[in-house]
Amino acid sequence: MQTIATIKPSIVGIGTFLQLRSPAISFVGTGFVVGDGLSVVTNAHVIPGVIDDEHKETLKVTISRGKSTEYRDATLVALDKLHDLALLKISGPPLPAMKLGDSDSVREGQMLAFTGFPLTIILGFHPVTHKGMVAAITPIATQAPSSRALDVKAIVQLQRNAYDVFQLDGTAYPGGSGSPLYDPETGAVLGVINKVVNATKESAITNPSGITYAIPANFVRDLMAGK
Repeated sequence: MQTIATIKPSIVGIGTFLQLRSPAISFVGTGFVVGDGLSVVTNAHVIPGVIDDEHKETLKVTISRGKSTEYRDATLVALDKLHDLALLKISGPPLPAMKLGDSDSVREGQMLAFTGFPLTIILGFHPVTHKGMVAAITPIATQAPSSRALDVKAIVQLQRNAYDVFQLDGTAYPGGSGSPLYDPETGAVLGVINKVVNATKESAITNPSGITYAIPANFVRDLMAGK
């Protein structure tokens, strides 16, 4: 499909580089290029909570160019933990950018595609594409850390922070977090893959549930606009 060939140069890996580590690159998730060609969108949970500055660990994006791989420095410029989104700025010349669509137009039953790096370095630095139907558009809220924290105020806050996400019947694997969810005909980004439902971490590979969630792309637009 021509759309896949067009968007692949916009797909990047997200990780950190530490010279003393083996391997030096710790590959965590996926991102995609938007806007000026130097802006990269991924999940907030993909960004490491702590960078080892003392040992010169740095945030990097990985760009697959056929048989070769390019690494670029990345800087975190915006973070939206509520919607699990992050915006990075990368060094070097601009890359082809994906266009954001209107996620309010998505309907249940619609077929969408997502491209990323499932199983990360195990499959190599080559973007892989999957497809899935929008099985449901359902509200979600950030959970409290424990049941003890669920007082009346916390419950009201949960309800206030609830927002709709896309539930897909396609399987996303570890490393696919941050992949763009897009219209396979136009390539317009309509969401960002952020998690898959599994009983255990091990079953994510051996017995995947086939239930994946994505954040609507309109929240990406808000993040880029500084809202």
